[in-house]
Amino acid sequence: MVMAARFIDIHIIQSVPFANLNRDDTNSVKTVQYGSVLRTRVSSQSWKRAVRGVFEDRIGQAALRTRRIGERVTRLLTEDRGWPLDLAEKAGAHTAAASSIKFELAKDPKDPKQAVTNKVLTNAMVYVPETAVAELANLAEEYREELQGAKDIKKPADKSILPTDKVEAVLRSRNGVINLFGRMLAEVDNAGVDGAVQVAHALTTHETDVELDYFSAVDDVTATWNDQTGSGHMGHTEFSAGTFYRYATIDLRDLAHNIGDNPDELRELTAAFLNAFILSLPQAKKNSTAPHTIPDLAHISVRTDRPLSYAAAFESPVTAAGQGGYAAPSRTTLSEYAEAANRLLGTSNILTSGWAGVDSKGLDGLGTRHTGFDTLIDTALDSALTAQSTGGQA
Repeated sequence: MVMAARFIDIHIIQSVPFANLNRDDTNSVKTVQYGSVLRTRVSSQSWKRAVRGVFEDRIGQAALRTRRIGERVTRLLTEDRGWPLDLAEKAGAHTAAASSIKFELAKDPKDPKQAVTNKVLTNAMVYVPETAVAELANLAEEYREELQGAKDIKKPADKSILPTDKVEAVLRSRNGVINLFGRMLAEVDNAGVDGAVQVAHALTTHETDVELDYFSAVDDVTATWNDQTGSGHMGHTEFSAGTFYRYATIDLRDLAHNIGDNPDELRELTAAFLNAFILSLPQAKKNSTAPHTIPDLAHISVRTDRPLSYAAAFESPVTAAGQGGYAAPSRTTLSEYAEAANRLLGTSNILTSGWAGVDSKGLDGLGTRHTGFDTLIDTALDSALTAQSTGGQA
């Protein structure tokens, strides 16, 4: 009997030129000490958000994470359904105040000490399908007469006239985005969803330096008149460059649990995520760096036992090849480490293993070579989902 697939691991080597994909609170490049040297790092949250954008486009569904759900309802009611602004603002406030999530009133930007009536911010961000906004607006339509006679929401102790159970039913709704990435919403009973995806922080396979880029901006009038010297503006920004190792894993059991018995959706969501993880790139500083590379290598394995990151392959930093560059030695290092890990663990728990990339030579530790990323993904899914149906529920 074929053992049922459980995890799909994806490993990527990607070279990124002069860029700052992910900044900290001081606008500095994020870094990490690993193997006693400094590496450039991109947080999992940053790259996961980029993945989510590509994923949503691919499956034609979107999710909304916000504290301002009431304002979104207000805007839909005014712009799409012709409600007067004052009533729509009241409806939005009552919508946000109706759930079990505590709330506060937004502050007047002109007077931060002053709260704004009927402008409610939930204390926790809700995470719902984009379609939930229309569902909440429909609920406001249903209770329009009651809203017209309702009191304004002026303080956190005020109560909504909308039924909590109906509002929270909408907040519990989910789509493919939430089923894959999960949702944390403890304030609403049974709204939490265990994510089926785990994403690691990306880090360079080698030591990196952070560079300061000094820049100046020319004042066009001054340049034309030539009556003054100096620039109109000066500043500096941090950047770095390097070859990154990226890793993520999908738990097929968790995803199947989230979506129910729907093999077609299971394949669609998994394929969309793998594609998005390969092709996505965080967008920070994109207008001034345009770092739009693709991976040099993507490696996918389908496992029955446990996820397996190959980050330890780079605990000893990669050294540049004789002719320069870190990408080629990083790909070789990854293959050699995978081969060693497979010797230690055995290969009985690997259903399929393959790779696609720029190398013309073989990378024996990474399994079968494929001509492109799409073929690599399709082969992995064929193996995983055949095992799923043959071996029973994972």
